[in-house]
Amino acid sequence: MNKDKNPQTPKTSKPQNHTTEWPLWEVFIRSKNGLEHRHVGSLHAADADMAIENARDVYTRRQEGVSIWVVESRNITASNPENSGELFEPAKDKIYRHPTFYELPIELKHI
Repeated sequence: MNKDKNPQTPKTSKPQNHTTEWPLWEVFIRSKNGLEHRHVGSLHAADADMAIENARDVYTRRQEGVSIWVVESRNITASNPENSGELFEPAKDKIYRHPTFYELPIELKHI
């Protein structure tokens, strides 16, 4: 005799998996010969400290970096590519912002 209130309930039910996924972090590395951090990828981690340790292990295995930035992906706000015209159009009429009319000295290697 089945004592369950619902006779349709199977007696061998699997326990439900209630895992939560760690947040996604964006990783930026500054190389030894560079001046800026570059986006190198993404990873999941429980917190910022774990994200930096994992980024070091995954993205700087050959000791090519001198600095690591991690930013939780949900904290990044990006422009919509569909609105790029209205966003970037005002810069076209400001020629003085484009250094195309003068030459840089050879000594300036990182510009």
